[in-house]
Amino acid sequence: MAPKRDYYEILGVPRNASKEEIKKAYRRLARQYHPDLNPGNKEAEEKFKEIQEAYAVLSDDEKRKMYDMYGTAEFQPGTERTTWRWTEAPGGGFEFTFGDFSGFEDIFNEVFGEREPTRVRRRGRDLEYQLEIDFDTAIKGGVKDITITRETICPGCGGSGVRVGAGARVCPKCRGSGRSLFTSFLNISRACDMCGGSGKISTEPCNTCNGSGKRITTETISVKIPAGVDTGSRIRVPGKGEEGTISNGDLYLVIKVRPHPLFRREQDDLYIEVPITVYEAALGAQISVPTVDGTAVVTIPPGTQSGTKLRLRGKGVPHLRDGGRGDLYVITKIVLPEKINESARKKFEELAKTSPYNPRAHLDKYLR
Repeated sequence: MAPKRDYYEILGVPRNASKEEIKKAYRRLARQYHPDLNPGNKEAEEKFKEIQEAYAVLSDDEKRKMYDMYGTAEFQPGTERTTWRWTEAPGGGFEFTFGDFSGFEDIFNEVFGEREPTRVRRRGRDLEYQLEIDFDTAIKGGVKDITITRETICPGCGGSGVRVGAGARVCPKCRGSGRSLFTSFLNISRACDMCGGSGKISTEPCNTCNGSGKRITTETISVKIPAGVDTGSRIRVPGKGEEGTISNGDLYLVIKVRPHPLFRREQDDLYIEVPITVYEAALGAQISVPTVDGTAVVTIPPGTQSGTKLRLRGKGVPHLRDGGRGDLYVITKIVLPEKINESARKKFEELAKTSPYNPRAHLDKYLR
């Protein structure tokens, strides 16, 4: 057997070439010698195989190191041999199947575009809906029934779009080959988009779906809302996206929470503004305050000012990922009566005369 050519020579790069230089050289040569662009050219086919083999070794750090030391990356301890298989595609051209070389197919698809299989098999598309819920459901969780509309596979034809038992004719676009020429910056042979790669088109479309292979269905499902969700949270419902021939897509519900008339939420903490009287602020008091769990009694310390934050631990929003909860902050707001009776007026006047307190004392030095 003739000795293999030097891999660096095959790609036209120096032995100290970087991985990026090797990748660029591979892209350039792969475009030049790809068999679909050189039909019937055995020399180009063999050259292309050499290019793939060289890149498979030189783009892998461990295999490149072994190759630099021993002149080969095969059958050495701790290394794996990269395998690939060539088969002739319908209507000419070649299919290239990659073995255990991780990541090689990605760079191949990047250069040439993803090759579609002869028989189209796909996972259904994911769907996304916005789900509006009330504040209490977001805090406590619950179950909500929703109605969704999605594409499903036609039960009459199994998604083929062809009436069961119907005859077929040769596809006029690919002429029965199952493949068509895709033109971008290169001409690449791909599965025919008219016949889906089968090479045939039925003259009798399915009566149920009119040949589309799909139908629109409406379904009501029950969705569990976990406690602690917020606006922007996403709930995944597996298998409730569009149907596919391999598997169904998933349904994603994007949560929008309606505002509450009393509570304001910041992450997992809640805030509520509570009015208090001037004498409750001055003398202190115990007042009843609403929480998401019911009524709580809060102590107002003597001398409380407007804007004081009183913390109620564990009275906020449940954490989504553990059993803890946020806190509830009671924000005080001193509110004076719009009108006072004569008795109250006299008491305020007496207080004004006897109290030495001046809240503006710190401004005296600035007065002119």
